[in-house]
Amino acid sequence: MDILYRLGRATASEVRGQLPGDPAYSTVRAQLRVLEEKGHLRHEEQGLRYVYLPKVRREKLQRSVLMYMIETFFEGSPEKAVATLLGKGGSDVSEEQLDRMSALIEKAKKEGKRK
Repeated sequence: MDILYRLGRATASEVRGQLPGDPAYSTVRAQLRVLEEKGHLRHEEQGLRYVYLPKVRREKLQRSVLMYMIETFFEGSPEKAVATLLGKGGSDVSEEQLDRMSALIEKAKKEGKRK
């Protein structure tokens, strides 16, 4: 999906060319088909080729993926996800990033965006 968001539209060959390693063309086509079945992208026919385009805005997909990860790996707890991010390996989070996260939390509190 990241490749399609960057390029805007691409054929399976173009997607394959952007991937690391040397995945088989049939593998890339199969993955694109699965993403299309899930509603994440669509295709247009140009001659004999399919050109794939994102169907869902990046922000919506990011939220969906994040919520899935929180449910799957953090028992549905955003707090546990943040604690993991900021835990022992959290040294990768800069002071500026922490300040921005704090500001977002304060804004959410003021807007009443809590359960």
